[in-house]
Amino acid sequence: MTNDLQVRFLDRTTPPHIATLILLAGIAALAMNIFLPSLPGMAKEFGTDYRVMQLSVAVYLTVNAVLQLVIGPISDRWGRRPVVLAGIVLFLMATLGCALSGNVYVFLGFRMMQAAIVVAMVLSRAIVRDMVPQDQAASMMGYVTMGMAVVPMVGPAIGGFLDQWFGWQANFWLLLVLGMLVLWLMWADLGETAPLSGRTLAGQFREYPELLTSPRFWGYAFASGLSSGAFFAYLGGAPFVGDKVFGLEPAELGLYFGAPAIGYFLGNFLSGRFSVRIGVNRMVLWGTIVNAAGIALNLASFYAGLGTALSFFGLMTLMGLGNGMTIPNATAGALSVRPHLAGTASGLAGALMIGGGAALSALAGALLTPGSGAFPLLWIMLVTALLAVVAIILVIRRERRLAHP
Repeated sequence: MTNDLQVRFLDRTTPPHIATLILLAGIAALAMNIFLPSLPGMAKEFGTDYRVMQLSVAVYLTVNAVLQLVIGPISDRWGRRPVVLAGIVLFLMATLGCALSGNVYVFLGFRMMQAAIVVAMVLSRAIVRDMVPQDQAASMMGYVTMGMAVVPMVGPAIGGFLDQWFGWQANFWLLLVLGMLVLWLMWADLGETAPLSGRTLAGQFREYPELLTSPRFWGYAFASGLSSGAFFAYLGGAPFVGDKVFGLEPAELGLYFGAPAIGYFLGNFLSGRFSVRIGVNRMVLWGTIVNAAGIALNLASFYAGLGTALSFFGLMTLMGLGNGMTIPNATAGALSVRPHLAGTASGLAGALMIGGGAALSALAGALLTPGSGAFPLLWIMLVTALLAVVAIILVIRRERRLAHP
């Protein structure tokens, strides 16, 4: 696809409008975090430990990662549109199951099924890459995820208030209604964008080595995955820190929890504004540095005895800013290594990102105790953020060597 194709809103014969892609990505973000302020209360209601309840994040991310390995090749084979529609339908069924769950194990089962909405995350990126070349894709992804950043900014706050006034189930009833609206919009506006390969699914999977042997793909994928890994560790540990360390109520925790999304919104704006001019690699480098610096400052404030709820959550805006600069650009770079495998690359890179995120989320939940404070979480976040800086530096050095043999 090229960017000279006409886009007509609510016309299934043309590529989707950018607003459609924003909402598609947004429902996936909302499903991930709207109910997080409810986790401590849900653990009490289900009569289980917080570590068990926190698995609703880890198992969701794990299934999410596995699905991404197959969604990309499937969409390259049969198209983006049918895969997106099928994924949203499965998500709606699972969301209804979550809302009606009577015990933690039934809830966790349906929560794993909710991961079907990963089609929105994977294929919104692949659709952008179908439509425009690399630097324009980074810019367009920046705008798409900038709009998407509004959702995690307000999602936990809405979820916290819904929990406080109507109970935790209200979060999933809201997801059900919004998911139905997104399903209708996808049906009405999502025209097919994939240049269908015509190859069998087995043939699609046999092309994975073409990506796996590319150092550039791995560099971009690890830069994105490690940078966002700090955020996924935050998802797993911040509700515990807010509840046990700072004693925040669900509604209050929801307001604080969305702080990284403020920075993410700004980072996405910078990506949309400057990626074409500055280039993907420099945007990723500066994004990973900002991410690591913000977390290091947060950790230092606790060692200095100055850590508070306001400083802990407030400084997370720098993590969000760095990720907002890093993820769209690193993703565009990974998808541009082999453009004819954009869906496969999106799925594989996403699986690395989400799979690593699941492990880090579970690790954060396991290491945090009432006596540990926020230190284990911040150290996990800092180490992954620093490794992201190393990953993009290696990409830049390799490109320089290739350009100057």
